[in-house]
Amino acid sequence: MKKAFADEVNHPADPDLYIYSRYRNPTVVQTEQELAKIEGSAWALLAQSGLAAIDIALSIFQVNAQPVKWLFFSEIYGGTNTFIDKVLVARRGFNIVRFTPTNDSYSLSQFERLMEEQKPDVVFLEAISNPMLIVADVPEIVKISKRFGAKVIVDNTFATPYILKPLDFGADLVIHSATKYLAGHGNLSAGVVCGNDIDLLKQAIEYRKLVGHMISPDDAYRLSDYLKSFHLRISQHFSNAQRIAEFLSKHPAVEKVLYPSMPYHPTSNIASKIFGNGYGGIVTFDIKGNSFTHKQENCNTFIQLVSHNIHLIPTLGDADTILMPVEPVWGDKYPFPGMVRLSIGIELPESLINVLKNALDKISC
Repeated sequence: MKKAFADEVNHPADPDLYIYSRYRNPTVVQTEQELAKIEGSAWALLAQSGLAAIDIALSIFQVNAQPVKWLFFSEIYGGTNTFIDKVLVARRGFNIVRFTPTNDSYSLSQFERLMEEQKPDVVFLEAISNPMLIVADVPEIVKISKRFGAKVIVDNTFATPYILKPLDFGADLVIHSATKYLAGHGNLSAGVVCGNDIDLLKQAIEYRKLVGHMISPDDAYRLSDYLKSFHLRISQHFSNAQRIAEFLSKHPAVEKVLYPSMPYHPTSNIASKIFGNGYGGIVTFDIKGNSFTHKQENCNTFIQLVSHNIHLIPTLGDADTILMPVEPVWGDKYPFPGMVRLSIGIELPESLINVLKNALDKISC
């Protein structure tokens, strides 16, 4: 019954549904159907950005003026954390609590204790954190949350449906910044909310309409086109990332590599348990140096040496490999001057390794 309703409200051929493009649009609906197939969900709802998708997802549970307590994992996208503090708390008066990792991993026993103490109504987390790549044990976190009656929202942007489908484990909503891997070319902005409960879909459709979070038909069309290559692209992203992580871990100029498949990564056992087909497309690594300043200089030198091939761009998930230095962006939480976050593209891995090697070989250790 619920799936039938999802098909009905998402039917792109029914002209009675399309009286105004901010409400519903057949091109957008067609792309939403394609995204639902990739996610394995009953429905998907597009928005004009990942943050708009987050706003829609959060709005669904804040209805009828009923007080809601929110539990946010601390290691989530910086824009989301700013949105929580400056909009949800400061302007909307949300009652929130944050759950932080211990030794770069989330303790399930501590999470369970916090759930019992705080009794939140909604839990929000990311499957893989940015930029330290902490993998959350999504199946267990969902199970614990449900035992306390909480709804669960998972931002699955880094993992993608290629290696993890949180709805299969009972999550209520999954969101993506479709700007990243789903679109994959760095030239459009989009977000998507996916779920199985049709009542949640009704709430999401109404909120998107009222606040104007509708994606443009042009962006939806281009996203639809890019989705045709999604599985091919992601396979290359993730296999390249594995090879790059292995290469970097052996280079003498690299102090450590953060990648979930590395056996020494704090959450490698969780990643091995819950992921299939890979470990993501982001590799974070720390360049050696004998002082804070020396590391900073080596990091800057590395960025300059690779700049013709690997550009410094504040996003991820593009077809091209791009990078961000950690300390200038996340220095308040991660003051690591030699650390670089690489978003691995779909280039030939040998070419990419050659670029990285030529730069790292020139670094003074």
